Amino acid sequence: MAIRTGPTLHRPRRSARAARAAALVLHGGTEVSLRPTRASATPAVRMLPFAWSLRRRGRRHGLAVWRLRYRVRGWNGDEMSPLADVRHALDEIHARHGDVPVVLVGHSMGGRAAMRSAGGSARTLVGLAPWVPAGEPVSQLGGCRVLVVHGSTDRRTSPQRSLEFAREASTVAERIWYVALRGSGHAMLRRARQWHRLTTDFVLASLGFASVPTVLVAADGERLVERSL
Repeated sequence: MAIRTGPTLHRPRRSARAARAAALVLHGGTEVSLRPTRASATPAVRMLPFAWSLRRRGRRHGLAVWRLRYRVRGWNGDEMSPLADVRHALDEIHARHGDVPVVLVGHSMGGRAAMRSAGGSARTLVGLAPWVPAGEPVSQLGGCRVLVVHGSTDRRTSPQRSLEFAREASTVAERIWYVALRGSGHAMLRRARQWHRLTTDFVLASLGFASVPTVLVAADGERLVERSL
């Protein structure tokens, strides 16, 4: 089966000069697969409302929202296929917008890719029901601000493992938030508005475009903030 030579990037229509920051939206995938991703595939479509919410509320602040579609569907072990695509996307973002901060927003495998791609301009990360197996590294999250959101009824990726990852990452991150959404699953369909609102609120606040939402307010010196909604 033929594989595309590069990932697909959906770029914002706004002028490059207007951008003060960027968000890169990363969809999910599967553990092993070299099949090409498709625009109509559920993991890619699932992230559209997040991109729309970020674009709608971030536009006036100069937030440029980009979406990445990977070359192939799988993580693929040591090959870590999505990471090269994320690096390519970050290079394209900086080529267009200059040295702006970038927030990575990823679901499932995309959450894992976001966490692995931390560093440089990407110091703020959002993992939505992230796939973070035991032993996932956290050292790259040093000095980062990280939001992890997981539905309590998720059967595809483990809410408990996400919490463990957040606790591990709190030893190096500037601050990490873990939010459990009661009654919601991996598809993020139940309580969808909360998923979208919390993600957008966090992104805008982390960039200094809005105040921190009440549910995420942390005490001075608090490295790990755990919430249940």
